[in-house]
Amino acid sequence: MTLTRPTPGVADSGGRVGAGRAVVVLVLVALGGLIPLLGPSTALHGTGEAAAPGAGGIALLRTVLFAALCVPVGELFVNRLARSVPGAEGAVGQPLDAPRSWSPCAAGVGFVAALGLASVVATGNLVPGGLADMDVGGLHASRDGKLALLEVNSFLVAGLCAVSRRPATQVWPLAAVVVAEALRAHPPTEQSPLTGSGLTLVHLICAALWVGGLLHALRTLRLWHGRYDTGAGAALLGLYARVAAVLLAAITATGVWSSLRRMPPGTILEQLTATAYGRALLAKVLLVAAVAALALWARSRLRRATDPLSACAPARAEVVALGLVVAVSGVLTALPVPIRW
Repeated sequence: MTLTRPTPGVADSGGRVGAGRAVVVLVLVALGGLIPLLGPSTALHGTGEAAAPGAGGIALLRTVLFAALCVPVGELFVNRLARSVPGAEGAVGQPLDAPRSWSPCAAGVGFVAALGLASVVATGNLVPGGLADMDVGGLHASRDGKLALLEVNSFLVAGLCAVSRRPATQVWPLAAVVVAEALRAHPPTEQSPLTGSGLTLVHLICAALWVGGLLHALRTLRLWHGRYDTGAGAALLGLYARVAAVLLAAITATGVWSSLRRMPPGTILEQLTATAYGRALLAKVLLVAAVAALALWARSRLRRATDPLSACAPARAEVVALGLVVAVSGVLTALPVPIRW
């Protein structure tokens, strides 16, 4: 593997490109935030269903929480894959460089989002108008309150683990967040809640690995570009692509099963257009289909192109599409569950 030293002109050009990319990212994040904010009211329009108080804000908080979960899970996943890359030792016998971790920031953002959601639970699932409206002590008395507190504390512990000497230990508090989300999504009053929680658990784990893993893989490839031989980057992307194919299959299977549990086959076509939940689910399905197409395109380039790293172009588009999927998933959690006709 070889190291290169950029010339001053190249460095200046790289700085301008980096600033341009930062602006693009900020614009995409701002636009993505509009989906959970405006999504519930748009999906509910004309359905006759009642919206929960503050549905847009809750959808935004849930979207932020999902994103904050994906980032550290993806980092742990790809860093482990990177250690399996052939020739994973640098020119001086050191492990290949890794991008600066975003896990501490993600844990902080997730903590704030979880705290916001806990304040809603503490107000009786209403938007709090002030501190006096919240019964913080009452959170311990309800199932939803305990799960909300578990998520708040888990993100706090994950942040502490991320800045410790053993950042890999954050996998345990992150797992607690996933379990809490799976249990929250399926209250005991629904039919077969443990089955629903199990499906959601697998769905969330696979989605976090896919979304966060691709984001961190692209960050790693950008860091390695010009520092190491292109074979290392292609090998890492190939390892991720093989696992991603399995993740996509698991996400599809659990997603279809979960949808059929809430919308029986005889009514699913009608509910996809007549209910807010169905409309949001249809949007998510279309986005996942687009993501799958981009993933196939990237994998085709990785196998057949002269430069395997040209697969990064469709992979970047895939990351953007996955961000939209996360936003629509946040909207789904704020919409009323369809009635089983």
